[in-house]
Amino acid sequence: MATTASHAKKTYWIVVADEARAIVYTRDTRRAPLTESFSLENDAGRRKPGDLETDRGGRSFDSFGAGRHSMAKEKSGLKKSATEAFAKDIAERIGKAIHNGRCRGYALVAAPRFLGMLRAALASSCNVEPFTTIDKEVVGKDTAFLEKLIDQH
Repeated sequence: MATTASHAKKTYWIVVADEARAIVYTRDTRRAPLTESFSLENDAGRRKPGDLETDRGGRSFDSFGAGRHSMAKEKSGLKKSATEAFAKDIAERIGKAIHNGRCRGYALVAAPRFLGMLRAALASSCNVEPFTTIDKEVVGKDTAFLEKLIDQH
């Protein structure tokens, strides 16, 4: 028998993320123990911008005059695009869970450099604000540390 939204277990989501990884924990109540639900990886978030592009642009002559210049693309733009896509994926999953009735509310714990991207992505895919937002890089910390951090806010 398929589980419908009305019969699905409603939990609170705690999203702990940075540019390379996101871990979604769930709680039955706002102060219940955390249970890891799933994680997402962004391989591009771990790489240096130069590793994302294998070919170099080469050199070209100017359209007039004797000058030459590099045809290289902006490498940092590739990493930023991949990171924005990762933030959008996380935001869409949160939005779907809220829409389907599986998520009562959510908290964001994200590295400061990634939190802005995640907030922007959530603004377009989810109309529910997080009940807690913490700008701290804590991906990989144990659940006891995370519970204490979240319960203090």
